[in-house]
Amino acid sequence: MKFQSVNQLKFGLENIFVTLGSALILFSCAFSTYAQSQNPMNAETRQFDTITLGAGCFWCIEAVFESIPGVQQAVSGYSGGHIKNPAYREVCAGTTGHAEVIQVTFDPKVLRLEMLLEVFFGTHDPTTLNRQGADVGTQYRSAIYYHTPQQQEVALAALSRAQNDWTSPIVTEVTEFDVFYEAENVHQAYYEMNKEAPYCRAVIAPKMKKFKKDFGTKFD
Repeated sequence: MKFQSVNQLKFGLENIFVTLGSALILFSCAFSTYAQSQNPMNAETRQFDTITLGAGCFWCIEAVFESIPGVQQAVSGYSGGHIKNPAYREVCAGTTGHAEVIQVTFDPKVLRLEMLLEVFFGTHDPTTLNRQGADVGTQYRSAIYYHTPQQQEVALAALSRAQNDWTSPIVTEVTEFDVFYEAENVHQAYYEMNKEAPYCRAVIAPKMKKFKKDFGTKFD
């Protein structure tokens, strides 16, 4: 009888654990469903687009685009070259063919590509070949690497509109995207982490000031 009682107790405890486990699973599923419904960034309800842009030193353009509402992230890196996994020093030497770029992920429901490219053309000089200010070299070329045929169409139309603002011809290359290599960690969020650095104070800060002056009211 004692053996039977122990088995009955064990069986009863197992039933309790199974019942509790089932309840926890049901609660977990319900909470997960609720959390997903409350999360506006849920991948099932949000569709993001990506485009890759070159406009001189990637420290500069990353700072600009990270401040735009609707941009989810702007990652500094390299595109348009002929070797795999280039390093910053190699790109700066001009031997790899890459441009310094940012890969921009954005929410098209919040930020239209047309507006994003208006900022692109309005925050650098697209008429200077392989140069932005004192930064000289093919790695600083103006470039749009489109990811879809629709982006190509929008990019060419944006370039045509931007040409009305310049007397010299725009030299921005509009090329199909191939591959993006993320830059070293030290180059990510560079302006945010190094605002007192000489380059940031002399080059990026004035660019940010101009961006806010020219585009600030468009994002209010």
